Amino acid sequence: MAARLDPFDLFDIRSLLTDEERMVQDTVARFTDERVLPIIGDCFDQARFPTELIPEMASMGLLGATLPEEYGCAGMNAVSYGLICQELERGDSGLRSFASVQSSLCMYPIYAYGSEEHKRQYLPAMARGEVIGCFGLTEPHGGSDPANMKTTAKKDGGDWVINGAKMWITNGNLAHIAIVWAQTEEGIQGFIVPTDTPGFKAQEVHKKMSLRASVTSGLFFDDVRIPDANRLPNVKGLKGPLGCLTQARYGITWGPIGAAIACFGEALEYSKERILFNRPLAANQAVQLKLAEMARQITSAQLLSLQLGRLKDAGKMQPTQVSLAKWNNCRMAIDIARTCRDILGGAGITTEHSAIRHALNLESVITYEGTETVHQLVVGREVTGINAF
Repeated sequence: MAARLDPFDLFDIRSLLTDEERMVQDTVARFTDERVLPIIGDCFDQARFPTELIPEMASMGLLGATLPEEYGCAGMNAVSYGLICQELERGDSGLRSFASVQSSLCMYPIYAYGSEEHKRQYLPAMARGEVIGCFGLTEPHGGSDPANMKTTAKKDGGDWVINGAKMWITNGNLAHIAIVWAQTEEGIQGFIVPTDTPGFKAQEVHKKMSLRASVTSGLFFDDVRIPDANRLPNVKGLKGPLGCLTQARYGITWGPIGAAIACFGEALEYSKERILFNRPLAANQAVQLKLAEMARQITSAQLLSLQLGRLKDAGKMQPTQVSLAKWNNCRMAIDIARTCRDILGGAGITTEHSAIRHALNLESVITYEGTETVHQLVVGREVTGINAF
């Protein structure tokens, strides 16, 4: 008889990974199992980000993982970074969000758009977790329309003076620096703003029902003065922040797979152990159909993200492909989390189980860095050639 398939890897996708990629996945999976899962339910309940895990994440090379070793980073490939995101989000979306923001939205723009001095000054310390960053793009009124930016940076001698506000900023109250995008006379430009600069204020957002184990903030700039040396010199216009978002969205295509696997595994075990009407819940056709559907959706998402990673490593990845994967995989994960909560019954509404926590977190993940509708329209524009925005 053929060997029984792994329910979490029905198409043996692990066999398509290199030895190094498997080692990265196993290392982060062990970290999630041993260090994240024992505490993350309480962190969610308490609305606390587990800052004590940052040094361990840094020591494993998870911060700025794909950036070159010459800047103190791990120099991993894109697939390895995707697997990092998947295993971290199997723990909690908040932990993956922290790594995404630090790596793709803060370290990446310094590497891609900053000066050599910026790279040498910040990247090694950020890789060690000694300097935390946040990404200031979204504004209170802006949402999906970043071009409608109100935050301004005006030249004053050798300095820039920044005024405005940003909203829904992950890591805002943890950060030592903010990568801030502002309107200038020459278009949108990026700036490195130390958070101890006079006139800068971060205010944490409370009463959240999603990403509770994550720090979310508003940023406020009142005549914040920084030298021209803090400007990112190698990009102007929206392509700067949008390039960062493409990097982060790539990781987000992988992360929800981890959340979905966590929920699916929990519901699978529960359905085999829960006895109703003198037989396991899993013996009911209705439940098996739901479990099979979840396995199908997870497998499709795994193949989608792996191919996307291979395209990225080959330098062939296109933003529309990222949009398709982000749309598909976030929708897959949130639907699975909700279905798993249903299978768990009343027990599923407590944070002693993971399904409700992941379902709530994924309400944010499906919204940030491009809502589902935005990504649908990106794909629609690609296939029709008509812009419907």
